[in-house]
Amino acid sequence: MNRVIKKFNFIRYNILNFIISILESIYLKLIGVKLGDNSSFRGWPSFSLANNSSIQIKNNCRFNSRTTSNRIGINHKCMISTLSKGATLQIGAYSGFSGVSIGCFKKIVIGNNVMAGANVLITDSDWHLDDPRVSEPKSVFIGDNVWLGYGAVVMKGVTIGENTIIGINSVVTKSIPANVIAAGNPCKVIRELESNNLPLK
Repeated sequence: MNRVIKKFNFIRYNILNFIISILESIYLKLIGVKLGDNSSFRGWPSFSLANNSSIQIKNNCRFNSRTTSNRIGINHKCMISTLSKGATLQIGAYSGFSGVSIGCFKKIVIGNNVMAGANVLITDSDWHLDDPRVSEPKSVFIGDNVWLGYGAVVMKGVTIGENTIIGINSVVTKSIPANVIAAGNPCKVIRELESNNLPLK
């Protein structure tokens, strides 16, 4: 009996995700998001675009917004926004996000095959731009094959090089080179990755 229930729940879950993915893809195209083919959505994300801004998502990306769609635990749905006129957000192919928050005021570029663990924050601004203590937004660039651990925060003006791993709950305030493991608050390089541990091209 338990096996039958599990199979039924599995089928129901996948049918629901399929329906959500179709409806969300239609909605995103209607609001002006440039969405590639075969992206999937588990649960309903939140997307918003400022006037005269753009969001481009390439093929085969995954967005987990249901609290149980990633077993490590998701605190909230994916929230992806451009927040200023002229802002541009680009997400590469085969990238995956679980409960991510992306706030783009100027420019954020995320490469291909980027994995963002649950509850990651990526932003190019200190927010509250009307406060005189806040400096201007600065672009963020995240290279191909980067892995952002659970709860990592990527702040404005940061570049993370390709293949790099950012540890759980790290706060990235300065650029991190390619092919390293980095962690901490503030995030610092711990060691270089061996060539046999790098993703295949």
